[in-house]
Amino acid sequence: QVQLVESGGGLVQPGGSLRLSCVASGFIFNLHGMAWYRQAPGKDREVVAYINNLGREEDYAGSVEGRFTVSRDNGKNTMYLQMDRLVPEDTAVYSCNAPALNLWGQGTQVTVSA
Repeated sequence: QVQLVESGGGLVQPGGSLRLSCVASGFIFNLHGMAWYRQAPGKDREVVAYINNLGREEDYAGSVEGRFTVSRDNGKNTMYLQMDRLVPEDTAVYSCNAPALNLWGQGTQVTVSA
């Protein structure tokens, strides 16, 4: 079955950290660039980070650069998003995406609140 499954979301205080995971199955993971998106209530979905198929190129939204780090382990068919120094504005549903396949995960909720 071709799918992406996210995990790792939760409630965290401002300034805290979370690590999201996205496990891929049903396709050749190391042939595909991958991305993290987020959608906050009442806002459009926005791209957060992108990593190419071999993990050698990364790109970030300006609002998260320097705080978030995207990585991948092709041996585990998994992409990660390390989120540090979280702020309330980071509250959103985070989803992983395989752009070339137009494939989306179900999303995981991240809430940053005191």
